[in-house]
Amino acid sequence: MAAENISGSRGHGGGSRERGRQGLGDGLRGVSSALTAWLTRPLASFHLLLAVFGLLTAFGLVMVLSASSVESFNEEGSSYSIFLSHLVHCLVGAVGCYVAMRMPVWALRRFSHVLLLICLLLLVLVLTGLGASDNGAQSWFVLGPISFQPVEPAKIALALWGAHVLVTKRALLGQYRHLLVPVVPAALLIFALVMMQPDLGSTVLLGVVLLALLWFAGAPLRLFSAVLLGGVTAATVLITVGGYQMGRVTSFLNPGADPQGAGFQSNQALLALADGGLFGEGLGRGWSKWQYLPEADNDFIFAVLGEELGFVGCAVVLVLFGTVAYVGMRIASRNTDPWIRLVAATLTTWLVAQAAINIGYVVGLLPVTGLPLPLISSGGSSVVTTMIVFGLLANCARHEPEAIAALRSLGPGRVGKLLRLPTPTPYRPPAPRRSTNNTAAKQRGPQPAKPSGKSGAGGGSRAGKQRQSAARGPRRARSAR
Repeated sequence: MAAENISGSRGHGGGSRERGRQGLGDGLRGVSSALTAWLTRPLASFHLLLAVFGLLTAFGLVMVLSASSVESFNEEGSSYSIFLSHLVHCLVGAVGCYVAMRMPVWALRRFSHVLLLICLLLLVLVLTGLGASDNGAQSWFVLGPISFQPVEPAKIALALWGAHVLVTKRALLGQYRHLLVPVVPAALLIFALVMMQPDLGSTVLLGVVLLALLWFAGAPLRLFSAVLLGGVTAATVLITVGGYQMGRVTSFLNPGADPQGAGFQSNQALLALADGGLFGEGLGRGWSKWQYLPEADNDFIFAVLGEELGFVGCAVVLVLFGTVAYVGMRIASRNTDPWIRLVAATLTTWLVAQAAINIGYVVGLLPVTGLPLPLISSGGSSVVTTMIVFGLLANCARHEPEAIAALRSLGPGRVGKLLRLPTPTPYRPPAPRRSTNNTAAKQRGPQPAKPSGKSGAGGGSRAGKQRQSAARGPRRARSAR
């Protein structure tokens, strides 16, 4: 009897577990179908991008406040000085994001070369006495309380202008001369100016922008092998010549070689991540920011995040940047304007690559480059530039054909009304160019020579007069009738 009760209870428990699994599976399928249905909406890319942008910005504000409080109090006597500076830059970046969303696409493309020339001029001027040095790099302009790096807008200018050139010449990109010139020489000039500061991290990001432009423009794979070989050679030479870059590479290859020098930050970052565990020490309760981890609020804020919020917090950030990658490539694939497609793919690659490089050197997978984590790290011009990039991507998202049709037929919607965004115009492919006279003559080939001589000329003129009179006859008759 007891055995029957035990077996019955086991059967009842197994049935409950089976029903629980079935209910969980039904719930997951329902969530998946609802998400799929939501993604089919015309403005799904735009709304999803704005949601991720807001979450990353809020996440960054909270983490900067936590990671910078100790350093702010030691240097300024207030725990909020670095946070308030970051907040001001976020507000400026939000304005730039809004302007980028409202800018007409044709204006961004038409004046991209002007922006590039201005950035080149600023990169030259920053190397003179007008520039200011910080951490061994003369890469800043300081105007009272305002400071910015000209290399940040140069990344945007290279992406916009390079996409314009490659799209304009897309019918000729099968030839290396048209594929590489003038985009690659202009990019190399920017690389040289940035390395004269020197700023290896920004040079790496500029290289990412260039490679993304060439890749999504359809450059052959053998070209990338040559470019990567040249880039690795140049980086090796620069690292060998530069003292601190060599120290970073050495500490990456052998973390125990200089634990109190070049490898100090990396070792402290790993210790902070190890202390975090699964759920972390709690927001604001980490120890690494108490002068144990340099640049805790900037380059190594991901280590503070892992210490205070644990693996779960790090996973949330990774999911958000993975969503940025998905949405950006979705925008690029759903647009019909080739310039928007190339710009969206390039800007997305830039953001995701910067996040991957920052997280990679914090967890010890890459050498330290000093690149901030987009929207999470504190910073001035980097935060503003990143927000402008999100604004450009949002502008590209509103130019999807389905989004344009919905905005024109149903109106701007809640977000559009709130932000007072203009209705985008649909893409119209340029009309095919008419061939010039020289080109037409070449296509027709050689023409037969005209007859020479007086008789020939006279006969020709008479025949012409007879043809003209014959042609006039019917017209006169029709007019008389």
